[in-house]
Amino acid sequence: MKKNELRLNETLCALVDEYILTNEPVSSRMLNEKYLSQVSPATLRIDLFKLEEMNLIQQPHTSAGRIPTIHGYRQYLQSIETEHRQTTFDDMEFLRELLIRHYKDTPRALHYIMQLLAKETDQLSFVAEPEVSSGYLSKLEVFRIEPNKFLFVMSLDSGLDKTVILKCDYDITEAQLKKLVRYLNDELIGLRIYDIANKYLVEMRENIDQESALLKQFLKELHQAFMDISGFFIHFDGSIKFLEQPEFDTKAEVLNFMHLIQSQDKILNLMKQFDKPDKVNVMMGEQLLEPSWQQFVVIYTRYEIYEIPGFLGIIAPVRTDYRKLIPLVRDVAKTITITTKRGMMVKNQ
Repeated sequence: MKKNELRLNETLCALVDEYILTNEPVSSRMLNEKYLSQVSPATLRIDLFKLEEMNLIQQPHTSAGRIPTIHGYRQYLQSIETEHRQTTFDDMEFLRELLIRHYKDTPRALHYIMQLLAKETDQLSFVAEPEVSSGYLSKLEVFRIEPNKFLFVMSLDSGLDKTVILKCDYDITEAQLKKLVRYLNDELIGLRIYDIANKYLVEMRENIDQESALLKQFLKELHQAFMDISGFFIHFDGSIKFLEQPEFDTKAEVLNFMHLIQSQDKILNLMKQFDKPDKVNVMMGEQLLEPSWQQFVVIYTRYEIYEIPGFLGIIAPVRTDYRKLIPLVRDVAKTITITTKRGMMVKNQ
């Protein structure tokens, strides 16, 4: 990179850092005094003009101050990428111990992980539960918890258990229940969850005689249970503190944010669309589709728990601390994946 290009890049990074810190348009005088004292004021003004022509910064008002554009943020992220590789967090041993302590209770472990992210970032954290449809069934159990209410427990070969409670509007004896469960285990163990939900249970229902109404109805309930566990579901966590940011000063801004986090299907589809394996992804600007969402950013990555993939990350205003959040999200996901790899809890790498 040429000398003048390096200087332009340094100027952009300094402007973005100052804007993230203050939420105020950044003047050339501020940059000169705080970040770029070795550059003459005249040269700095020329560089700011060039950055504006490149659509990396803009003047929101007639004042001399400037703020980064979405294009500018993306350029900034490329510039600090090397720094991310050199940044690590000390709390990962605590996270390992938490995962080991709650290895039989995945939802609780994921809840604590969200709390950790929210506490460390002062932003809204989220975890999309593992996509279990790629796993294989090792055992199916059904327990009666009320006369017409059953608990389905599906154990995967990875060691992960998923439970679903369903109501059944018909009578079934304990003997019939045991016989059905034995039959289903004989037919379904070793098959992929996705195939069970989308193929085998459908075929089994279609091939059952009309006289076997009880089995047909039970398979219908079971099919719904497998469909329920086969998709992602996003859980959010965060203290009220993140709403104290200037970006949430108006009712309209809060409502826009609420609309974003309530649109789970859209968020999941976007995360899958822009996901790059083994990398922290940053969705912003036009990538979020809705104009009212483009003041926010989704920082996320893929993780695996017992080799089953999910997503975790942060939703924040575009003006946020990328230098901290990106390596933090990366390290949390990496720790989960390594600690639970192949269903074996690993104390240290």
